Amino acid sequence: MAAIPLHPVLHHVTQRIQARSAALRSAYLERLRQLRSRPRGSDRLGCANVAHAVAAMPPKDKLRIVAERAPHLAVVTAYNDMLSAHQPYEAYPAQIRAAAARLGATVQVAGGVPAMCDGVTQGTPGMELSLFSRDTIAMGTAVALSHDVFDGALLLGICDKIVPGLLIGALHFGHLPMLFVPAGPMASGLSNSDKAKVRELYAQGKVGRAELLEAENAAYHGAGTCTFYGTANSNQMLLEAMGLHVPGSAFVHPHSGLRQQLTDEAVRLLLSRLDQPIGELVDERCIVNAMVALLATGGSTNHLIHWVAVARAAGILIDWSDFSDLSAVVPLLARVYPNGSADVNQFQAAGGPGFVIRELLDAGLMHEVAAMAPEGLRAHTREPGLDGEALVWRDPPAAPPAPEVVRAAAQPFSATGGLKLLEGNLGRSVIKVSAVPETHHCIEAPARVFTTQEQMLAAFKAGELERDVVVVLRFQGPQANGMPELHKLTPPLAVLQGKGFRVALVTDGRMSGASGKVPAAIHVSPEALAGGPLARLKDGDLIRLDAAAGSLQALVDEAAWTARPLATLDAAEAEDNAHGLGRELFGGMRRNVSAAEQGAITWL
Repeated sequence: MAAIPLHPVLHHVTQRIQARSAALRSAYLERLRQLRSRPRGSDRLGCANVAHAVAAMPPKDKLRIVAERAPHLAVVTAYNDMLSAHQPYEAYPAQIRAAAARLGATVQVAGGVPAMCDGVTQGTPGMELSLFSRDTIAMGTAVALSHDVFDGALLLGICDKIVPGLLIGALHFGHLPMLFVPAGPMASGLSNSDKAKVRELYAQGKVGRAELLEAENAAYHGAGTCTFYGTANSNQMLLEAMGLHVPGSAFVHPHSGLRQQLTDEAVRLLLSRLDQPIGELVDERCIVNAMVALLATGGSTNHLIHWVAVARAAGILIDWSDFSDLSAVVPLLARVYPNGSADVNQFQAAGGPGFVIRELLDAGLMHEVAAMAPEGLRAHTREPGLDGEALVWRDPPAAPPAPEVVRAAAQPFSATGGLKLLEGNLGRSVIKVSAVPETHHCIEAPARVFTTQEQMLAAFKAGELERDVVVVLRFQGPQANGMPELHKLTPPLAVLQGKGFRVALVTDGRMSGASGKVPAAIHVSPEALAGGPLARLKDGDLIRLDAAAGSLQALVDEAAWTARPLATLDAAEAEDNAHGLGRELFGGMRRNVSAAEQGAITWL
């Protein structure tokens, strides 16, 4: 097949990132080269060190590692059974160990990392630990790999901050080859749209807690990822686009025979690519492929923070302008809830990641590279299946079998991507437009300013928001309270929009990966606590959010705007943000964290 020329914008953005990152990336790669030049672990370490490392292993495995110099793999696991997506990982170490033994290698679980469920912590103080758990996971990954006796690693993680955290930690050990091992989505239950309707009825007081709980239990009912296209499933799409999975393994159910074969294949693939360190393979092209995959599928807004941090861990500098320029030329090829009615199982059945990646490659909108597949990214256009007990890959359908779910690049849902950059006198922010009806892409209305979710919900219940309104929720940034997701606000805002009011949200906090039909300018930077312009706003100020023009403006006289003093966070609220349910332990992270556009990084 003749090489397909890159789209000029893709080429330009990639070159710009390479130029911007040149010094940092070069220094990073030099460190990797130095680490890879050392003797292997059991030869390099002292005898007491090696004895401690293998003390609990069977004698035959000790022999393989020390005398036979067989490959020795680490497993870093985010297993717990609080997260439905991670519950299947309980049995993975034994399966991986057995698969490795058949191939003449050895395996140790090097360590576990914490993994919290945002679905459990939404709207609670625990959510204020969520963003910072990413860097905690990265540090946990580093602790696990610090034993420094491994020839490669398998990373077991799926959900929101866990994949970015594992990947950041892995890239700090970028001299090792590594591969992610997914577990797949739960079976479809109550549809996401029906679940959302019950939530809106509950917000209006039309159904009670019993009805709401029944609906939620019907939606979230088994092992696997939640079936909407939030941050967890966006993670899986991005890993496919980066080539850090066994091709096509993202959305295969946890307990199928195919899933078991794909997990065994992950061990085989890693052992066949021990000469491919993850830090060299995750280069600027690989990062751009992830950005394109996010835009083409209308993925989670959280990744405009997380992937900036991931890139930085590999010595690569990206920003929201890069996302914005790519979004102008990357077509929207998928409609998966909240961008449509389909769930991820229907997306997979319609061709899934393989179909989307093929369309983007054929349009010159992805680089033909992949981290682990020897054939390049084309390997990730094929779908895995079983021929008897043998694992095989097949080409996706030539035409989309469900055009309401996925589209060819020549007939996209939209000519531009699902995420946009907004700029103006309120700062820089992002908006997910793929799920927002075009009639709501531009909202101009008076502001109602809040500093807590509870204040906003109380005003909604009191009927104070029954009008055209831009709800402003400030002091929700990384420095203020850890930048929690504000998904709890989605049902009341949707109710107001459903009543015909012109409604939008503006915040320096995050929304869930399930950001939906209400326009929301999020991640506003600089944040209010850092002196950002959200701190100048007053109730009644006219705000214009224009997604088409890419602008976010307070329509206030410039001289008066500049002269306004900055509001400060109430001392009692600041105290509440800093204490209780473990928040004290993250005080150092709040003080040291970078801005959202710089990845909300705490480790620089």
